[in-house]
Amino acid sequence: MLLFEFDKDYRDKFGLVCGVDEAGRGPLAGDVYAAAVVFDEDVTIDGLNDSKKLSAKKREKLFDEIIEKARAYSIAAASVEEIESLNILEATFLAMKRAVDGLGLDFGLVLVDGNKKPPLQYPVETVIKGDSLSASIAAASILAKVSRDRYMKTLAEKYPQYEFSKHKGYGTARHRELILKYGPCEIHRKSFLKKLFKNG
Repeated sequence: MLLFEFDKDYRDKFGLVCGVDEAGRGPLAGDVYAAAVVFDEDVTIDGLNDSKKLSAKKREKLFDEIIEKARAYSIAAASVEEIESLNILEATFLAMKRAVDGLGLDFGLVLVDGNKKPPLQYPVETVIKGDSLSASIAAASILAKVSRDRYMKTLAEKYPQYEFSKHKGYGTARHRELILKYGPCEIHRKSFLKKLFKNG
């Protein structure tokens, strides 16, 4: 379990380690999600990996196992309104901060996927492709992704004309076609649509 070994190296140096990742930075619609996960050192989860490399069915299965085995976990979001008023990077950082704060624990280190450091009250280390390297980041990526997908499915019931359950708000050709046909709704990120309407 190389991902758990990766975290152990940091745990040996810093004590309790928290992994953080996001889901939904790129879509044209919906909130951006983040999750934070802390594992105790004796935990292992077979098949844990970057959420993007797993099937939806596998992610759902791992979601339940992560929640069961984590010492602590937290899932948070930043709204479309916050994305529009702050920008997507700052809104992502806000969701990450909410997730970390929601754990109610103190850490020696927060491991964050990517190369941008959110402003947190704990030491932060960024890890490029961390969701493929760190168990706690991979787990956070799964919790964030599954939670956001579930949220988009509920929006699909409210706004059936956009078929959110299929593309989850990402800018697929079909989604763009539907936006041009029906116009954007309140959960579309208007700043993300400028290019579409310029070209449309």
